[in-house]
Amino acid sequence: MCEMKVLLLGATGLLGHNVLQRLSDTGHRVVAVVRRRRSLVQEPPDSIVVEGSITDNDTVLAAAEGCDAIVNCAGVTDMSLLHYEDYADVNVKLCHTLLNAMNRHGIRRLVHASTVNTIGNGTAGRPACEREEMRPPFDKSLYAVSKLHGESVLREAAGQHPDWHIVIVNPGFMLGPMDAKPSSGRMLLLGYGKRLMFAPRGGKAFVDVRDVATAMVNALTMGRNGERYIAVNSHGHHTIKELYEMQARVMGYRQKVLSLPDGLLLAAGAVGDVVRRLGIRTELSTCNVRQLMVREYYDNTCAINELMLPETDLEQSIRDFHGWRKERENK
Repeated sequence: MCEMKVLLLGATGLLGHNVLQRLSDTGHRVVAVVRRRRSLVQEPPDSIVVEGSITDNDTVLAAAEGCDAIVNCAGVTDMSLLHYEDYADVNVKLCHTLLNAMNRHGIRRLVHASTVNTIGNGTAGRPACEREEMRPPFDKSLYAVSKLHGESVLREAAGQHPDWHIVIVNPGFMLGPMDAKPSSGRMLLLGYGKRLMFAPRGGKAFVDVRDVATAMVNALTMGRNGERYIAVNSHGHHTIKELYEMQARVMGYRQKVLSLPDGLLLAAGAVGDVVRRLGIRTELSTCNVRQLMVREYYDNTCAINELMLPETDLEQSIRDFHGWRKERENK
């Protein structure tokens, strides 16, 4: 892979930190736009850090000057937000800004992180491929819909510029190290060490974040213009209950995990809907609890064949998530 100067957005998130590390490890020079430099877990040598907002067009356009490619890991994922506009500035409008930067500075390569939930969730017997359209309940998620709209902006541009290389990576539920906030690791921490845990009956398509980061960096030169690629683990389709049981086994503690009745979850979601209509932010809503009640199954064949997506064992992902957090706390 030829070395490039890469503009990276979203460098302080779980995926962004791992992409930053992967870019550095493979010899690329990174220009990272971050709101606060101190939010970076680590700053690779020869990287350039620009402090500023990724929603500010002038900041992004200036940072993109002289770059050979763009990798966008930025995304608003907070499920408590009340309005589509709360997501659109980053999940949609930033895509327009990046296309403007490509046009202005002659950049032809863009790798964009979306979400697997813009794709129909499939079944155990028929896992969804990239061609599947979004399905309920995700079509009511403001987050997922905004990410789908961002994809549409980029895919339209790819169609207009056949000489460009725009690749969209659709990760599943990511686990692993450098989850500083934490983000998806909240699910692991919620059940960690508890003797009794309750979980919804649904499941996710889990994947090690480092595998996604590898696929995204590979996508700088691999994959096809305008295509989406599902980044999940072939053996990562687990219920949330199974994930907690796996964590207890890996980390060496005993835990009883009981399934929550759907009716109870829906009742709680209805209460959350009322609270949200009063203008009070909460992650509790009918839409969000319905997402926890469905099983997700996806086919990662294209990402394996075209982006060389690795498949790290999820037990190792859990070990490394906790190991990294413990090491950071001891510093």
